[in-house]
Amino acid sequence: MKRLLKWIAIVVGTVLLVAGGYLIYLFTTYYRLPDNQALKVKNQQDAQLKPGQTYTAMTYNIGYGSYPPSYSFFMDGGKYSRAYSQQAVRKSINGVIKTTQAQDPDIAFYQEIDPDGDRSRHVNEVNMVTQAQKQYANVYGQNYDSAYLFYPFTQPIGKAKSGILTLSKAKVDSSRRYSLPVDTDFNKIIDLDRAFTATKTTVANGKQFIMVNIHMSAFTPNVKVQQAQFAKLFKYIDHAYKQGNYVMVAGDYNHRLLKNTAEIFHTKNLEETWTHLFPKAKLPAGFHIPTMGLAEAKVPSVRALDQPYRPGKSFVTLIDGYILSPNIKAESVHVVSTGFQYSDHNPVVLKFRLQ
Repeated sequence: MKRLLKWIAIVVGTVLLVAGGYLIYLFTTYYRLPDNQALKVKNQQDAQLKPGQTYTAMTYNIGYGSYPPSYSFFMDGGKYSRAYSQQAVRKSINGVIKTTQAQDPDIAFYQEIDPDGDRSRHVNEVNMVTQAQKQYANVYGQNYDSAYLFYPFTQPIGKAKSGILTLSKAKVDSSRRYSLPVDTDFNKIIDLDRAFTATKTTVANGKQFIMVNIHMSAFTPNVKVQQAQFAKLFKYIDHAYKQGNYVMVAGDYNHRLLKNTAEIFHTKNLEETWTHLFPKAKLPAGFHIPTMGLAEAKVPSVRALDQPYRPGKSFVTLIDGYILSPNIKAESVHVVSTGFQYSDHNPVVLKFRLQ
């Protein structure tokens, strides 16, 4: 009996030692990039936008190329943590590229794009997207570079370097990355770092057009963190507009942009942190979110990942889109129905004019 108790104590002690060491590793390797960081512009272009002309923008959360319709994700209550294979990731990213080329946008905004990651099978998705579309200048901004997350235990999600990518047919003057507020407790290990990028181009009339790319927190249980993220974004775009610029925000807000989505998409209400209503009342004066025709079209921009996608049965809603300054006129906006073939999101396309 004494020997048994001794072995039990050794096993328990070893487990506690390993667990403690892992927690130390998680918190000592955690870091955030500095705020207000200059970003490198690659593959520069020469074109210039002009007031009064119609242009096309597209925003697309590509789900790091790992979410085909058959996929479910463990953090949503599903089964998997990593992409099926490198081949599956490449197939999805090629589908994203094909979808982009079909829309032929003047500006493209991508979120959740991995240059490297265990979850995305170490496929450099940034290179794939940019090399296939050399008619665009491109700017990549890092969201996070996580430590190795040893969960779920049967197939850990591992390390991931991920961010947001902006493509522009017009010449880019500069681009900067701005850190967003995030959790400071243990939840920062789960929801990781967040940021938005602001990419500037000079319009023919001498004003600057600022293209803001953002992917906001999805899994934080702290509503104050989400509110602080919106507050920082709204302060930035309000200041940029008051300086005489055009400002467009595009991305995944992890907040629904339409009120009655349960009726629109014929789904039950899902009370998750990423299904709360977007705080439109707090937008800076004059800024607006173009949603005309979206309720009538009934095409969602995101699906839940608790189970494989089943049309008409899976939870869907609309959390991706645009925020425009008063001097940008939205002509139309629509969600491209891909059947969620390449991501758990559908791209959202905007036709607009700089006034």
